[in-house]
Amino acid sequence: MNLTSHKREGAQLAPNAEAHQKCQAALDFRDQSDYQSARAVMHPVWERIGERPDLKELHAEVRAEVLLTVGILTSWIGSKEGIEKAQEGAKNLISESIGLYQTLGDLTKAAAAHAEIAYCYFREGALDEARIMLTEALQQLPVMGKTRARALLKLVTVEWSASRYDVALELLTDNSSLFKKISDHTIRGNYHNELGVVLRRLAESDAFKRTKLLQQALKEFKAADDHFHAAKNKVFGACVKNNVGLTLYNLRRFKDAHRYLEQARRLSVSAKNKFQTAVIDESRAQALIAEGKLSEAEPIARHAVQVLDKTDHQGFLADALITHGMALARLGKSEQAQFTLQRAFNTAHEIGALNKAGIAALTLIEEIEELAPDVLEVAYDRASEWLATSQSQEVLQRVIAVSKKIRVSPSGEEDSENTADALLDVSCDLNSEKLKHERELIRQALAKVDGRLTRAAALLGTSYQSLAYIIERRHPELLKERSPIRRRS
Repeated sequence: MNLTSHKREGAQLAPNAEAHQKCQAALDFRDQSDYQSARAVMHPVWERIGERPDLKELHAEVRAEVLLTVGILTSWIGSKEGIEKAQEGAKNLISESIGLYQTLGDLTKAAAAHAEIAYCYFREGALDEARIMLTEALQQLPVMGKTRARALLKLVTVEWSASRYDVALELLTDNSSLFKKISDHTIRGNYHNELGVVLRRLAESDAFKRTKLLQQALKEFKAADDHFHAAKNKVFGACVKNNVGLTLYNLRRFKDAHRYLEQARRLSVSAKNKFQTAVIDESRAQALIAEGKLSEAEPIARHAVQVLDKTDHQGFLADALITHGMALARLGKSEQAQFTLQRAFNTAHEIGALNKAGIAALTLIEEIEELAPDVLEVAYDRASEWLATSQSQEVLQRVIAVSKKIRVSPSGEEDSENTADALLDVSCDLNSEKLKHERELIRQALAKVDGRLTRAAALLGTSYQSLAYIIERRHPELLKERSPIRRRS
């Protein structure tokens, strides 16, 4: 679709027809992951995230369509650019559209909007809410067509994110005929990509079929990549290459894994997708940790945390914090590692992602040798409870292994009053811990560059002026570790 010609034609249309055409064009650009064109084509009906669309002179049906489209774009662009509170704004817009569709009696459109708002909840990490809304939406949608296919793919993503791999696989296999009848390359590519992800995850639960399942996953990713190439979709292409990299890392083919992960990162950076780039960086850090290259993995994982911390993606943030905590622990930085892993636990717990919280608790026990008895006991209690139904044999074996570190109290029972919140309430003042962590990072950066502030600022991803101000105001004890200050006349 040509954006310039669309603008020229749109100028000759009545307001309702023009708004309808803009919405269709914007969603077409969304399918191509071209969010700049999607945003531009909505002008002047809608300008930017955080602003309401102009609904004057529009019929109720078109108002609902504009609100839904702007809500979808707000969620999607906000996710890609890491815009805080974007998902909340998207949910408000889509909810308003649902109200209009229900008033108009268009229950199919209302169900499609429910599927979109469910994905806003998923992006925030609220998996249970997303699952309920998607299940209800699918009951109202037609049994065939693109709208149903997209909703099913969203539900599959929710299910494997909650470690319900068998459920995700059943959804994909039971609906394979639906996807075969769809010619849209983006939807077909997403189907194969999701199937590859599920097979890769299932490989963790079957040691005998592990290699075979991982090889099958690579075939699905190849099919997905072909479809995304045909659709000219760089963003989804980067996602597939990231998944291939992770699968090769699972096969211990580290050289090939890094080649794909670097390709994924280049595609993501060229698409200016900050969120996806951070997710790929977390994958790179995982592979480097597996290779024992901890000094390379730690700054990459730390940067991923810094980027994801500015977004609504709390589930992905929890994953990155676990990876960063693991790297810190293996570098001997136990205090920072414990703080990071407890933060991962809290982040996952707050959004109800108990499987991720369980992994954070499990990693805390594995990586930190000297845990306080109450923290150790509660961490094991939470990990063993929340990971009991995990389909990953590897995870279950890890839970059994850490049970040896648990010392049963003389009574053999927990003191629930004293220990129940041992992980949720970090046992030290948050601000002082942040300052301690900040001071240590700055000290390390200065040491690496012989105290040269400009180079240290580059390492830390900040400006010379900001770093100088932080040291002078918050950490004056570090003044002696930086190069001499040259005052300008």
